Amino acid sequence: MALTPRLRKLALAAHVTSSVGWFGAVAVFLALALAGLTSKDGAMVRAAYLVMGLTGWFVIVPLCFASLLTGIALSLGTSWGLFRYYWVLAKLLMTVPATLVLLAHMQPIDRMASVAESASLSGADLHGLRIQLVVQAAAALVVLLVATVLSVYKPKGMTRYGWRRQNEQRTASAAGLVEVTSA
Repeated sequence: MALTPRLRKLALAAHVTSSVGWFGAVAVFLALALAGLTSKDGAMVRAAYLVMGLTGWFVIVPLCFASLLTGIALSLGTSWGLFRYYWVLAKLLMTVPATLVLLAHMQPIDRMASVAESASLSGADLHGLRIQLVVQAAAALVVLLVATVLSVYKPKGMTRYGWRRQNEQRTASAAGLVEVTSA
């Protein structure tokens, strides 16, 4: 089903907004994770991890799903298709696992927020988990940056499915032209 131009623009605006928001929220999350890892101020560390828990569930997760769903809607409703071009397929194959990893990653975030809520954290407390939060946030930014670059540059290259669909459409168009000219 092709989207009308007005609906396509609305979906595109929603997709770009949610994707940029997701990127920005993860950047803020990384800053908080770095503050939680490096700060010597116990109150700052506690605050960072409490805010990370809220940011994860109420900002990052909703933006992630909004980006994924609007991206799928755009691909299905435009000539790009979901499986026709490698760049669209690559974005899908990055976004779906990123979403699953995010959901799994929310458990350690919740754990840190819970510990921060109930106790004072020192520099040595849960050090491995604190480093994990920094590394995973940085990795998420790299994935989101690659997806953004793919969206902007749209490297050429159709999948086999894309070539087959294009040939079917050309054949159908040619058959339609023959019928119109012979009538």
